[in-house]
Amino acid sequence: MKAFSGIALIALSLTLAACGKNEEGAKPTGEPIAAVAAPAGTSWSETIAETPEGYFVMGNPNAKLKLVEYGSYTCSHCKDFSAEASEEIRKIVDTGKMSFEFRTFLRDPIDLTTALLARCGGKDVYYPLSEQFFANQSAMFEKVQGQDAAFKTVEQLPPAQRPAAIAQVAGLIEYAQQRGVSADQAKQCLADTKTAEKLAKGVEAATSQYQIQGTPSFLINGVLVDNVANWAALQPKLKDAGI
Repeated sequence: MKAFSGIALIALSLTLAACGKNEEGAKPTGEPIAAVAAPAGTSWSETIAETPEGYFVMGNPNAKLKLVEYGSYTCSHCKDFSAEASEEIRKIVDTGKMSFEFRTFLRDPIDLTTALLARCGGKDVYYPLSEQFFANQSAMFEKVQGQDAAFKTVEQLPPAQRPAAIAQVAGLIEYAQQRGVSADQAKQCLADTKTAEKLAKGVEAATSQYQIQGTPSFLINGVLVDNVANWAALQPKLKDAGI
């Protein structure tokens, strides 16, 4: 099997993806959007669908407002946004007015490793698991401090084996196990070169189509929003768009 030609794309993203930089976009406005009830016995925030590009969308598939976040699991601003906004976003999604889609914007090999594990439990737990990986970010960074020798050993491995080795160094397999992902399942996901390729190509597409230069970055109905890197700045934009 061809292994990680997309690594070159990930390396490219490191030169483009600063954490917290966003200088492009427009200011969408709109009329108030009416609420839409979820089907009986369900909620929109628990309605998750996979896109052809391999991302996961939360909410009403026909929502008039579509919010997309390009984020990185190793970006501190993205961690802060997750802590500040996840519950608020779910509340809005539950109205049926808005859908939400988190698209991984890979910045480094640890980011790729975490992204593969976050998807490992399937679409229905993707968002809770992603939030927990963000919450673990500081502890994970502490764990990898001083592990230069271990990472040099990782670099000598075949590319398809590196995510699993990185996950071991960073304590991510154990962390995922504590959240319902078995060790065998985690190792299988970390060796999934097809998904890794798809995520890497998503970085290239986002850079080309939207000129994404930093994380987090946000699209509202397909338009990159300028000067927004936290919930306090994003919330008024959503109100302007009709929420």
